[in-house]
Amino acid sequence: MNKVLAIVGPTGVGKTRLAIQLARRFNGEIINADSRQIYCYMNIGTAKPSQKELSLVPHHLFDIIEPDREFSLAEYQHLAFGAIEAIQMHNNKLPLLVGGSGLYVWAVLEGWVVPAVPPDIEFRKGLEQKAANGGAEELYQELKSLDPAAAEKIDPRNVRRVIRALEVSKSALVPFSKLQQKKPPKFQSLIIGLTAERKELYRRVDERVDEMVEHGFVEEVRKLLDKGYNLRLPSMFSIGYREIGQYLQGEMTLDEAVYKIKVGTHRFVRHQYAWFRLDDDRIKWFDVTDIDEVAVEKAVAEFLEK
Repeated sequence: MNKVLAIVGPTGVGKTRLAIQLARRFNGEIINADSRQIYCYMNIGTAKPSQKELSLVPHHLFDIIEPDREFSLAEYQHLAFGAIEAIQMHNNKLPLLVGGSGLYVWAVLEGWVVPAVPPDIEFRKGLEQKAANGGAEELYQELKSLDPAAAEKIDPRNVRRVIRALEVSKSALVPFSKLQQKKPPKFQSLIIGLTAERKELYRRVDERVDEMVEHGFVEEVRKLLDKGYNLRLPSMFSIGYREIGQYLQGEMTLDEAVYKIKVGTHRFVRHQYAWFRLDDDRIKWFDVTDIDEVAVEKAVAEFLEK
């Protein structure tokens, strides 16, 4: 089998549930394409699949690094290609690439040739310090001015990606977006997109955030801080972790933190549509508020029979 099924869309739209359903129906295994679910100990705030869900079908590239470890797009792409090959060649199953991180999804599906620019440690440290001192938005505006095409596709809160784009542009003397060449992979892909009207997406996000808090999100962040993972780490810039951390440090109330998480996630949802455009004819979109699961399964079956 030389095919890959991708399931994409904004956060909270139901990608995990559909992925498990299709993996069970079509003898598949799931590969994580969420840049936050790669981290250990960060389960509730990243909405990782539950232990019950993980037990239903094999899952790959979850919990693969510690929260304080550097992790590059090139590393992810290498691991994802390896997982795809293993699932196809050794298990003779269908790989399902599932997640809302557009950078990860397209790097795999389009076969990006990731810029071979070595890290400039001193330059990076300077920008990281600036971000830690409240200058993250300023760094993003700098990238926006230098390379609007790259900035459009990078979440302003993803400080690590912003810094890397600035670092590459400085070292290569050309915009980061101009260095992204593509070498199409050797597999065919079908991309299923899940969406809904914006108001419904925001409602789902708000409900999910409330459920996270009810199910122990505050305690999860407390344990991370107790383990020595500070709020300046790129992993802790994930939506929710920084806000809950600031609450634990007495910088805001829990209600204020929850409100900021919801607003930040709404912003992130809007950003995700810069990666997964509704007018992208490579993506077969389904509205989750009135989804025809028979039609979804038919689309996958036809793709596999080609």
